[in-house]
Amino acid sequence: MNAAAVKYDGKHKYIRITDIDEETSAFIPNPLSSPDGEFEQKYLVKENDILFARTGASVGKSYLYNPNDGELYFAGFLIRARIKPEYNGTFIYYQTKSKKYDRWVKLTSMRSGQPGINSQEYSGYPIAITGKVEQDKIADFLQLIDNRIAVQNKIIKHRKSLIFSLVIEILLSFLSLIESALSLNVFSFFNNLLKFMWTIFKEVKRLWSQKKT
Repeated sequence: MNAAAVKYDGKHKYIRITDIDEETSAFIPNPLSSPDGEFEQKYLVKENDILFARTGASVGKSYLYNPNDGELYFAGFLIRARIKPEYNGTFIYYQTKSKKYDRWVKLTSMRSGQPGINSQEYSGYPIAITGKVEQDKIADFLQLIDNRIAVQNKIIKHRKSLIFSLVIEILLSFLSLIESALSLNVFSFFNNLLKFMWTIFKEVKRLWSQKKT
């Protein structure tokens, strides 16, 4: 869909290469937008569809449609693969996260000028296929792993935020302590010393509680 992105109208969403997250391949637009002009059904992304970046530095990037993303229209620099019902789209999508796929993208896109892969070249990528039941089982298993990784990443991000806040709090307390010492204000010095020690004690207590659980 060769349309400009305009302010989100509350229903019709526009997905471009930059709206596909580099790490998770999820639809994370910033900001959320709608395509300008008419909403052509041939550009509407449906369940089991996989989108591929066809040009630029992100060539090979893929996105599997998530029904939670709503009514989604894809932009012109993306290629849509419509997976037949007898195949599991998630199973095929995960094959685009393999080293084999990465090597194929690098080799196929090595052309003069800007790197790119067209729809015919994408259709020629060798997909490993097994029975539908096996596809479903493998896809479910890989999805569980992905969900677990997402949860762990949130925990790590939260802990990094806590550590940063703690460092700032300790640093401010320490600076107040130094200031009191330099000003020869005994009361202020001991007051800030107690605050500094209390800050460290709270963190040690919190870490000890987490270790026990």
